[in-house]
Amino acid sequence: MSLSVAASTQPLTAETVFELLQRVRERSPRVHAITNAVAQTFTANVLLAVGAVPSMTISKVEVAGFASSADALLINLGTLDTARRDAIPIAIEAARSAGRPVSIDPVFADRSTVRCAYAKDLMASKPDLVRLNEREHEALFPERSEAEAMIASGTVLAVTGAEDKIESAGEDFRLLNGHPLMARVTATGCAGGAVLAAFASVERDIALAAASGLSVFNIAGEIAGERAAGPGSLVPELLDALYTMTDRDIQIRLKTV
Repeated sequence: MSLSVAASTQPLTAETVFELLQRVRERSPRVHAITNAVAQTFTANVLLAVGAVPSMTISKVEVAGFASSADALLINLGTLDTARRDAIPIAIEAARSAGRPVSIDPVFADRSTVRCAYAKDLMASKPDLVRLNEREHEALFPERSEAEAMIASGTVLAVTGAEDKIESAGEDFRLLNGHPLMARVTATGCAGGAVLAAFASVERDIALAAASGLSVFNIAGEIAGERAAGPGSLVPELLDALYTMTDRDIQIRLKTV
């Protein structure tokens, strides 16, 4: 069983967001990410920049040890090959047994019926957090009642879009940070999902952790977008913005509804 608490009862403030960022920096949580081949390097660098420690093995003979000894597990379906299919259920079981938060990112569940069916099977494991965009949300939960049942069971949904929505059994959050250039760099969303997993490892209130992690990542994207000349320079600027983010950056930029 996970030791997390899904329902948030706290408001999102700049002070809270920075406090959670500082926890990540101080505790250096280990995040095991079974993520897609395109996203691995960028995701690892984003985790390091925010203060976490990544691991990414997909070997089915090793993954249980990595998942159980990490502080959080991220499952990303961007490259759903045989090796990852074999490793994912082993990793989830190991993380669950160790009481670690499990986050699932059902990338492109809207593009493949096979992938969507697999993602729905993973939902039965009652992950602590599911990060997905609006199209993926519609594919996985075609009826609003299905999403509501998932939330009622204790899972937090982080639905990204023009307005990011964190939906939980307690308080919901609406977030408005981000920059258009972030959509021009591959794996940005996948790396952002890893930041949410890192925050979930240091805060039992998963909805609050997700809202804080997403805010930090998107504020960094805003800072990077203002400094970058284009997508090529956005990546190093984003890593630097995560690494150097201050409480003042969050206080000035945090946008909620």
